[in-house]
Amino acid sequence: MTAETFRGNFTQQEPIPEEGIEAAIAVLRHGRLHRYNTSKDEIAETALLEQEFAALVGAKYCLAVASGGYALGCALRALQVGHNEPVLTNAFTLAPVPGAIAACGARPVFVDVTADLTLDIKHLEVQARASGARLLMLSHMRGHVCDMDALMDMCVRLGITVIEDCAHTMGGAWGDVASGRHGAIGCYSTQTYKHINAGEGGFLVSDDAELMARAILLSGSYMLYSRHLAAPEPEVFARIRLDVPNVSGRMDNLRAAILRPQLKLLPQRVARWAELYRALEQGLADTPGLTLTLRSSQETFVGSSFQFLLNGWSAARVGLFVSRALARGVELKWFGAPDPVAFTSRYDHWQYADPTPLPQTDRILSGLIDMRVPLTFTPEDCALIARIIRQEVLIVGQGAEPATLSVPLIQ
Repeated sequence: MTAETFRGNFTQQEPIPEEGIEAAIAVLRHGRLHRYNTSKDEIAETALLEQEFAALVGAKYCLAVASGGYALGCALRALQVGHNEPVLTNAFTLAPVPGAIAACGARPVFVDVTADLTLDIKHLEVQARASGARLLMLSHMRGHVCDMDALMDMCVRLGITVIEDCAHTMGGAWGDVASGRHGAIGCYSTQTYKHINAGEGGFLVSDDAELMARAILLSGSYMLYSRHLAAPEPEVFARIRLDVPNVSGRMDNLRAAILRPQLKLLPQRVARWAELYRALEQGLADTPGLTLTLRSSQETFVGSSFQFLLNGWSAARVGLFVSRALARGVELKWFGAPDPVAFTSRYDHWQYADPTPLPQTDRILSGLIDMRVPLTFTPEDCALIARIIRQEVLIVGQGAEPATLSVPLIQ
């Protein structure tokens, strides 16, 4: 019998909604792409987008910027991070997170990941006390959210200010609180593989007037902050406007026009991702050798990616599994690979941060498999993908130990 093969595309996104295409064409026709280049009585698309996103997540203020990575760096600068200052962050995250810390001249201090792929709160306290850090850049990596009540209680007790990296949790929540609304600043991404798509882009949100005024000035407002709709009052800017440098990173009106219609679709997208995620979860349940991560009942998660663990497998066995899955059309990423590949890297690859070994994190990442779940997939697609993964886990897991490590280069 011929083995099943998946024919879909793991990097194909849905098209931009027609309303977004029409809005983008209107911006191209009038040519006023810069957010502050407005005609008389015109409100810029970017200002409207900020107002709408702030309302969506329940924030007082919002700033749209050029990328999620810029949002992270802007947040650190708004909090006036110092040269070589320690900043706590997840050991399990993506390169732009420690990259933002290093780009500000600060020093990443990595915190262990748990078997459920969330920040280890106990280790956070250890690292906080050892480093004296006052800032935590909390990455909700791949949409996995730690116990936010326990985390915030600890951070308040230790005097730690939290920046939330919500690149993978836009549309998610912990309890009744939208992701990004626990910390002082929430940062989001609108890069192509995120939950709304502008190619690149990002947001910062906050209820702190001075923090947001600093962020707007940093983004390159050229003293035109009165043209923002989701911004503090002018007197807040007046106190600090001569003390904050311009580190330009604004979003433009073209990307804002593309994004505004997608905000309306976000709740529907979250529900669709949940259906796809559950199809994968159901198809892989009780697979010998494969461990699924647990989700808290407190968490409203966005299933735009899927992870599982091959605990105790050798590197050669995991590499063979990833290769065999790819041969059947299933693109998987492995966080235990010896070298960074495309979007997949880990804390010990970021040598500029001079990382200290974390055996717990190493053990978990050595068997961690990651997969994109685009909304162009159907539940039937996910059921097929799960069957293929299950079959290959059983074949490779029960087969002879491979002689050499072979890892396919998946972009």
